Amino acid sequence: MLRMFLSWLWLTVLACPCWALDPAGEAFFARLLALDGRTFTGTTVFPTDPAHEMVGKPLHLRVQVLSPSEIHVPFGVGDDASRTWILRRSPEGLILKHQHLLADGSPDPITNYGGTAVPRLLSLMQAFPADAETAAMLPEAASNVWALAFSPDGRTLTYTLERDQRPRYQARFELTADNP
Repeated sequence: MLRMFLSWLWLTVLACPCWALDPAGEAFFARLLALDGRTFTGTTVFPTDPAHEMVGKPLHLRVQVLSPSEIHVPFGVGDDASRTWILRRSPEGLILKHQHLLADGSPDPITNYGGTAVPRLLSLMQAFPADAETAAMLPEAASNVWALAFSPDGRTLTYTLERDQRPRYQARFELTADNP
């Protein structure tokens, strides 16, 4: 019986690689883990141009913990639910990827872009410079840096995209109340 238990325990450990992040990354990931199952609404902060596809549309996200090493955050813009942020622990650090799906549920030709967090940043904010996969898929996005930041009081989560060190997009989500 003990042998079976130890075998099961060993297989469980192998099936769930939980790489340790730097302390700031661990604290940030723990904040996200604590939001599991919750849904939040937000707004586009930048740009303000009404012609932008996300300006003026309701934003919503839902935090879904798949394992101690992976969190999916479906991100909706109006009725468009084709986007998901995927945050994953890895030996290199915390990874952020953007998954996009077509209306039929198949992968969009432009999907799985993102990067690995800058190590030892802040427990309230993680920044993800574009990785080589992103630069190869979207050369114009090679300078992209995505950031996720909690406000010091924990009431908001801000998603930011910069390209060529200039703001390109920012959304802010209120974490004070769950939404359906």
